[in-house]
Amino acid sequence: MFIQLFKKGMAYKDKIAINWCPSCKVGLANEEVVNGHCERCGAEVVRKNKEQWMIAITKYADRLIDDLDDLDFVDRVKAQQINWIGRSEGAELDFGFEDDKLTVFTTRPDTAFGVTYMVLAPEHPFVQKYMDCFENKADIQTYVEQTSKKSDLERTANDSKTGVELKGVKATNPYTNEKIPVFISDYVLTGYGTGAIMAVPAHDSRDYAFAKLFNLPIIPVLEGGDIEKEAFEGDGLHINSGFLNGLDKTEGMKKAIDYASLHGFGRSKVNYKLRDWVFSRQRYWGEPIPMVYCEHCGWQPLDEKDLPLTLPMVSDFLPNDEGESPLSKATDWVNTTCPKCGSKAHRETDVMPNWAGSSWYFLRYCDPKNDKEFASKEALDYFMNVDWYNGGMEHPTLHLLYSRFWHKFLYDCGYVSTKEPYNKRTSHGMILASNGEKMSKSRGNVVNPDDIIENYGADTFRLYEMFIGPFDQAALWSDESLMGVYRFVSKVYSLFKKVYKDEAAPLTAEDLRAMHRCILDVDERIEQMKFNTAVSALMTYVNYLSNKEKIAATLYQTLLKLLSPFVPHLAEEMWARLGYSSLIVNETWPIGDPKLAENQVVTIAVQINGKMRGTIECSKDADDETVKAKALELENVARQTAESGIKKIIVVKNRIVNIVV
Repeated sequence: MFIQLFKKGMAYKDKIAINWCPSCKVGLANEEVVNGHCERCGAEVVRKNKEQWMIAITKYADRLIDDLDDLDFVDRVKAQQINWIGRSEGAELDFGFEDDKLTVFTTRPDTAFGVTYMVLAPEHPFVQKYMDCFENKADIQTYVEQTSKKSDLERTANDSKTGVELKGVKATNPYTNEKIPVFISDYVLTGYGTGAIMAVPAHDSRDYAFAKLFNLPIIPVLEGGDIEKEAFEGDGLHINSGFLNGLDKTEGMKKAIDYASLHGFGRSKVNYKLRDWVFSRQRYWGEPIPMVYCEHCGWQPLDEKDLPLTLPMVSDFLPNDEGESPLSKATDWVNTTCPKCGSKAHRETDVMPNWAGSSWYFLRYCDPKNDKEFASKEALDYFMNVDWYNGGMEHPTLHLLYSRFWHKFLYDCGYVSTKEPYNKRTSHGMILASNGEKMSKSRGNVVNPDDIIENYGADTFRLYEMFIGPFDQAALWSDESLMGVYRFVSKVYSLFKKVYKDEAAPLTAEDLRAMHRCILDVDERIEQMKFNTAVSALMTYVNYLSNKEKIAATLYQTLLKLLSPFVPHLAEEMWARLGYSSLIVNETWPIGDPKLAENQVVTIAVQINGKMRGTIECSKDADDETVKAKALELENVARQTAESGIKKIIVVKNRIVNIVV
């Protein structure tokens, strides 16, 4: 499929900055960099420019957002998808900078009259291009070097702002023609927008803090707030803004963009936080990228007849000192011929990321024995889409995004017939240690499932995970609660001794109510993935059965069927003990009757002149005279009515008896 990506202009090579550990000789994800050091070995991390294969996922950004409307995803999953893509509408504006144009993206071009300085990412190309023009060149070089040792996560997470002014140069605000200072700061990244920002400190708290730090002007351009105290980030009519004065946000935005377009220094622009997918890894394990480089033809994909491309055997699994993949050492494998012209060429030595395969593996399940294609159209049309996909909350951003993108690309190529891979997406919470920390081997707080199973059985462990809390929320592990579940499982086992062997044993109305109420509750809660409350309903039912001297077989059979998804081993064993040779898993699921589940006895409040005097229990079908008689039998009611006399009695069916004296 990578070949199709390349042929359709979706795969390309670009030089980007990565986190690099010189000791481990590997690229690191942002979360693997802690205080500028490698999480694995503690060595100081540097930023290294390296050519990487990229996948142009940004071309699908709008579709990845818009198509969420048709999907049954929980709201927070949709929100994470939308926020990660980060679509924002605004404008690109060109500020003068020496002999160049310094372009910024802004969602509020209407506030440009309030721009009092600009900030560049330390990696911005203008920093190196004009380095000799800066009066404080040494300070700038030092700051750039310090920034190179920080991950993007560290740079954006730090609230304290730092920076260095590019002394000796100024930018020109195109709306006012005023000269304004330019800084570099590590909180500006090259990965979003243009790597440069226009700062409006009166209306942005981050810019406000920076302006206060460097004693820069703060000019309000929107009515409202008190800039002596803080930035005003609300909306108001424009002030101090020339031709925009008196306009609201909508009118101001339009007029500011129209003015920039007319005078040639700006244009409307939709921007995204989403970056193209880095598809290269400098390691051994992974799918080899089926591309070769020829000096005459450039990068060329392998012919289909030469696929699949398999990994060569190597003796050293570490990258070399230059950061090249271990595959670069397999010279016999690397050296090959160009599939286009036949000249000498060399293979790509990077491999694909693990998400390359995990993004679409499920399609193979539709047709696993097909040796001509990943799946036939007939099989895909029959099985797809995935009805329900559940996973951890660590996956609703990148994994889900990549998977949806991959499917859309396959759809555009005609390989699948649906735009989306999954109809429904839910996520489960994480089980935390008893102190609220995430479980990890490094913290030594992991619960070993083998120990739980050995001491309490697999069914107890399984049931406790369902009972521990709401499915979609984090929950704390508790040994005490685990023991409570173990006692419940033991109680279900012990109930067998009370079961009538005669299946025709009589069932009372209360038996039927308890059984059908449990069926309906468990059925509904499983459907809603409220497994913890489904277990609670089963516990209530078991408590009811425990209070009986003997239990009709029907009541116990129903219990086992309802328990089967939660404690399958116990359910099968007890089913066999009831004398059945078939498996309970093959039995029909119980059907609850709402009428039989209704409580036939109701509690009714008794009042005298509107003041509560007690309660009575009556059949829900009892007539008014029966209800009145029971109410008058209450001791304090009888005493008070004897003293005062009764004028009338008002009965509100199954709710209240009000005696007027």
